[in-house]
Amino acid sequence: MSPKALQTAKVYRTLLKAVNKHIGKEESKRPFREYVTEEFRKNSNLSVVDSVQQKVKLAQDYTFLLNSVHHHKDLLFSYNIAVDRSDEMKRILGKSAASVGLQLPEVYQP
Repeated sequence: MSPKALQTAKVYRTLLKAVNKHIGKEESKRPFREYVTEEFRKNSNLSVVDSVQQKVKLAQDYTFLLNSVHHHKDLLFSYNIAVDRSDEMKRILGKSAASVGLQLPEVYQP
């Protein structure tokens, strides 16, 4: 195999791993994986080197995007930015009040 073919195969495997990890393997999410496979097969017979390099670069960029979005989401959750903490705060306040023998009043919800 040529070095470019090996690089393309590596990018393809990396992209499929990212799709499986971040999008999922469920049957409902199968079109994502099928699209990636179809695009690589469709473009496998391209003879123009620049076009092939552009497609490989696009696949690398998409893989980087998937991994970065997943990492960003993990960071948001680790800093409790993306979590709605109102229920958690109600529970903590309820425990604190109960520890001294009090109860929090029920909040009126129209």
